[in-house]
Amino acid sequence: MISRRDFLQTSMAASAILGASGYGNWGRLAAQQSLTQDQLLQFDTFGNVSLIHITDIHAQLKPIYFREPSINIGVGDNRGQVPHVTGADFRKLYGVDDGSASHYALSSGDFSALAQGYGRVGGLDRVATVINQIRSERPDALLLDGGDTWHGSYTCFQTEGQDMVNVMNALKPDAMTFHWEFTLGSDRVNEIVEGLPFAALGQNIFDAEWDEPAELFPPYKFFERGGTKIAVIGQAFPYMPIANPGWMFPEYAFGIRDENMQAMVDEVRAAGADLVVCLSHNGFDVDKKMAGKVTGIDVILSGHTHDALPEPVLVGETVIVASGSNGKFVSRVDLDVRDGRMMGFRHKLIPILSDVITPDAEVAALIDEQRAPYEDALSEVIGQTESLLYRRGNFNGTWDDVICDALISEREADIALSPGVRWGPSLLPGQDITREDIWNVTSMTYGAAYRSEMTGEFLHVVLEDVADNLFNPDPYYQQGGDMVRTGGLGYRIDVTKPQGARITEMTLLKTGEKIDADRTYQVAGWASVNEGTEGPQIWDVVENHIRKQGTVTVDPNNSVKVVGA
Repeated sequence: MISRRDFLQTSMAASAILGASGYGNWGRLAAQQSLTQDQLLQFDTFGNVSLIHITDIHAQLKPIYFREPSINIGVGDNRGQVPHVTGADFRKLYGVDDGSASHYALSSGDFSALAQGYGRVGGLDRVATVINQIRSERPDALLLDGGDTWHGSYTCFQTEGQDMVNVMNALKPDAMTFHWEFTLGSDRVNEIVEGLPFAALGQNIFDAEWDEPAELFPPYKFFERGGTKIAVIGQAFPYMPIANPGWMFPEYAFGIRDENMQAMVDEVRAAGADLVVCLSHNGFDVDKKMAGKVTGIDVILSGHTHDALPEPVLVGETVIVASGSNGKFVSRVDLDVRDGRMMGFRHKLIPILSDVITPDAEVAALIDEQRAPYEDALSEVIGQTESLLYRRGNFNGTWDDVICDALISEREADIALSPGVRWGPSLLPGQDITREDIWNVTSMTYGAAYRSEMTGEFLHVVLEDVADNLFNPDPYYQQGGDMVRTGGLGYRIDVTKPQGARITEMTLLKTGEKIDADRTYQVAGWASVNEGTEGPQIWDVVENHIRKQGTVTVDPNNSVKVVGA
């Protein structure tokens, strides 16, 4: 008799075969200009339960370009493991044909050329079409939003998230969890959550004063689907007060809270749950570790680190699904749940190729309604780019180089520091740069561009601290994001070293001199988590810089020497 683990592994193999043939097929069809929506969405319905997962939309209502990272270093046990495989190695691992649509959607190579052929991705009106198609085949499918939804654009900032709330409500999710939403401030978050027509979940969102679960965010919710009792447990971003300003939500505490997660899994199992789903914003490596520590979770829908994987990863008997970001993908997971347990699954990561998928008319009209009051401001052309502008990568992206150049120029600084956030669409060479484009990579509620004096010793401490967030071999000490971007400052980093010994050879680029620990430097930056930070808003700084440049050209950035990767 086949064991449950063998059955799941067999299902995994079937999923891999389906994914590989599906990706290869629609990739070749798109290259021949013959890919249709039906072919893109084709799926052999399986089992009795369907999950639909979207995450890390970052307020992108309209189709965009979005380049995946060319470098994503894994350390410790995750060295060389997905999602820390990129480029040609990634395509080889998953059998992705060079030049195919899956190459374009999932990998960074030849991005500008492939983007010209395959077009934009995302758009919540296209996402709505995909969701509706899945619901036509499985009417009781669960739609689950992994968070980072009410943040990341001009209109989201201006409406305090209301534009995204209105559009997401039209998609009719069943539950969501949270991260950047809390940077709207707890009063605004509480106001929105109290009016949501679906569950706002977070087993790890606690009252900071009493260290008790926060009443507004229940740990889980039960659903009856396909004759199955399903428990969805929410897991908000654990490191909110560290990665983001804790003063914006002082009454809440977070953390991973493995013990409480285990208690919640045991509680829902005791209450008759046949299937346990964790809707997570931990990040993929943290989810892998949690899956190895907490027993009884069938599926983790992973968010935060923006990874897009065409196949799930199995940790024991837990299936971990990664669904990308910025509305670029929708994951469908069909499950066979019988006799109180998951017996098998099928999965498909559906790329939202905007030129192939017909927009849902009602959602398209709703999106236009949200944007209409701001259309003139959004569409104003500030400059042009001759370079591909993107953000993703462990150490630098060309958009970040532009931001650092703007900080040094506009704030008259020696050195610039820009946060290693992973959100923000890309622009192709030859495109206009609009105000909306600038806000898409800078919009946040604490965007003041400070100018401060820092010693060389303090700069070293900053770099070491951020590097440990990224390269600590224990995923539970990785607090999200990529390495802080630097302008005017070069350094060497050995990712295999312990904290305090990773960063060496710090250099002031404009003179070539080594950074002096005792010398004071003028440093400009933004996104400080400190309350009361003063300075012009970063989007104004960048806009002023680009207006003066007229046309932006970004030279190759070789200021960071990486060893041990």
